[in-house]
Formats: sequence, C-alpha cells, structure tokens
Amino acid sequence: MSIDLNALRVLAAVARVRSFRAAADQLGVTRSAVSQSVRKVEDELGTAVLRRTTRSVALTEAGEALLERVAPALAEIEEAIAATATPEDTPSGLLRLAVSSIAESFLSGDLLASFAAAYPRVRLDIVVTDAEFDIVAAGFDAGVRLGEVIERDMIAVPVSLEQRQIVVAAPAYLAQAGAPVHPRELTRHRCVGWRSSADTAPYRWEFSEDGQDFAVAVDPEVTTNDMALMVKMARAGAGLTIGMAETFAPSLREGTLRIVLEDFCPPLPGFFLFYPSRRHLPAKLRALVDHAKGWRRDHLRPESFANGE
Repeated sequence: MSIDLNALRVLAAVARVRSFRAAADQLGVTRSAVSQSVRKVEDELGTAVLRRTTRSVALTEAGEALLERVAPALAEIEEAIAATATPEDTPSGLLRLAVSSIAESFLSGDLLASFAAAYPRVRLDIVVTDAEFDIVAAGFDAGVRLGEVIERDMIAVPVSLEQRQIVVAAPAYLAQAGAPVHPRELTRHRCVGWRSSADTAPYRWEFSEDGQDFAVAVDPEVTTNDMALMVKMARAGAGLTIGMAETFAPSLREGTLRIVLEDFCPPLPGFFLFYPSRRHLPAKLRALVDHAKGWRRDHLRPESFANGE
C-alpha cells in the first residue's frame, strides 16, 4: 500500500478547518483538487476517512485513527524540508498556533506583530480556540493555554503574569440587585455565562474558600463562547459575569464594571506557551519562545495584576 503524502497533507488540512473550500483556500489549490486527494486516500485504504454533510465535514473513526498516527510525521517532514531549503539557524516556514481566546496579553497584537516584524520568513497561522485537544495530532506547532490545563508531558513557558479569575457586574445592576457576598448566592442572580463550544455544558464558576476549591453551577440567562460579548453584556447591566482580570481591566479602570466576591478569587499561574518535547526544536518555534520570553519581561508589569489594570 502506498499513499501519496501530499494527499495525506490535504486530508489533514480538511480535518483542521472542517471544510473542503477553506482547506483549498489555505493550500492554494482548487476545491476539486482537495476532493480528489481525499478520494485517493479513501480508495487506497478502502474505507471512508471523512463524514460529509451539506453543512459540515468531520473525520470518521478511521480518519481520526489515521491522522493521529500520521500528523506528527507530516509535521516532521515539513520541518525537514524547511530546514533543508534554508539555513538551519534561520527561522522560516509556517508556524501553527492554537491559542486560548482569553490569553489577552499574548493576543494583544503587540507580541505577535513584533515577532512577525523580527522574523519575516516565518508565517503565522493562529487559531483562537478554547477547545482542549492534542495539538500534535491536530498539526499545531504549539499552543497557549492556562497552565492548569496543559498536559504534563509538554514543555511550558510562561507568557503572561499571574492571573486571577474574577466576577464583575455593572454598578447599575449591583444597585438594583445587590452584590452577592458569597458565591452560593450567584444562583439567585442574573448571570452571563460561558461555554467553550455548542456541544459542551456551560462553565461552572470556580472559587476558593479557606484553601478549598469549589464550583458553582450558575444558571445563566445568556451563554456564549465570546468573551467580548460577555464584557459588553455585563457593562450593559445584563448581570454578573466571570473571566480573567486582565479581560475586564479597561472596564474596571473606567468604572463601568466593579468586582464582587474578590475574597473567593485566588490567583492562578497564568498562561503558558506549550509544545511537545523535541530533541531539536525547530528554529521558527525557538524564535517564538525566545521572543515571548523577552516580550513578557519587557512589557508586563507585576503591579498591573495587583491593580487589575
């Protein structure tokens, strides 16, 4: 059995973006060429690797098993080609990142823009997602998540200061409904909640009391996967909401939002750039790691966290 490696590369692209058209645009080929490549793989294997409907594309069980094995190898091949085409110490090629939507400082624009300017031969492909998945199997070079949810076998480098998750509301809402004095009172309040995707349950709000962590299953009147909308809804008086302190910093400075339940919101380790342990780290990824370390040192001030700025 011999499967065209380029066909496997196309299949991996379709699986990443869940669309033939988007994969074609990303690869710079026609949609027909993408379909033909996927068909080649399926014909060679004698089984379907993608499940297609008029609205979506998803991997079959066989497709998931295939890509779980071949995606790391494909990444290694692309790195080998890039290293051969350019000097080994010259950062170049495509750098794919999966970044949490709440990693505010990393996604500020300044860090990534300065990296792009410093390394023009590196092309960034950034997917902002809060889904938890195997970045290696999905074809990503690295990811950015809160330290507490990163797998232990990953190398993790801090790219933010210590974080804190807080509960906020507009002054008008607090004047009308009162401020809760304990998290268990949240069930009696209007809340704006968060969920990572449509097929997951709303996030249970997490707190700590006397060194013991606990969660409250609030019943949100509004649930979304967009933190920007959560901020807007809270500012408009829709109710209490929860998120990272740096997300709400501008609103807290302006006075359009106020913190409640602060004593039950301990600090968190923060966000980390993580990637699989490799004997030889690609120059493009090493460049990002070093750049992120320098940017964190030069631009983030510890007092910002303490002041909610």
